Amino acid sequence: MCLALPVRVVERLDGDLAVVDLDGIRKEISLALVDDVQVGDYVILHVGYALAKLDPDEAERTLALFAELDGVPAADLASPAASAA
Repeated sequence: MCLALPVRVVERLDGDLAVVDLDGIRKEISLALVDDVQVGDYVILHVGYALAKLDPDEAERTLALFAELDGVPAADLASPAASAA
């Protein structure tokens, strides 16, 4: 399974590099696949590469959903009943 996360760009570096933040965790990533990214923009991050810019409202909604899942046991998330809900 692959997972891509919405992250906010907090700093542009030389070339196609940037620093992003996800809930206080900062990581240097590549912006080589996405044009016109500025500080404050949200991007979808997968294995160190920004794949696309993301609408800020959509990014905030997605991050809020992740925050709601924090603390939910993994077994509950994987159960067939959780999938049906």
